Amino acid sequence: MNEPIDLRSALASFTDLWSPRIVSQVNDYDVRVAKVAGDHVWHAHDDTDEFFLVLDGELTIALRDDQGERAVTLPKGAVFVVPRGGEHKPSAPSGASILMFEPTGTLSVGDRHEDVPHHVDATVGRPLDQ
Repeated sequence: MNEPIDLRSALASFTDLWSPRIVSQVNDYDVRVAKVAGDHVWHAHDDTDEFFLVLDGELTIALRDDQGERAVTLPKGAVFVVPRGGEHKPSAPSGASILMFEPTGTLSVGDRHEDVPHHVDATVGRPLDQ
């Protein structure tokens, strides 16, 4: 990919929820966009941090550790990094569009996760044209 990518057009090219599309790569990382609504699944990435940028709407990320649970709410334009190994559960009751940076090959439901519901795509990212 050696041409600029319009993220609005990229997001308009698919309708699936919780099914990230790879729009570009930086070194060994995928730049992924996704449309999200409702709840994802509790999961953790054992070997990598996960970067979130909210492009539209609002995303809440529930976090769980030895000290209990808390949630962070990200409005449009906000970024947040879930540290490697951190259990988290993204949700967007009213829907959102997000951009994520993850190492190429990272599974969207992490290395450890609850049962994956039918509305969540367990994927390492799909090409933009799928």
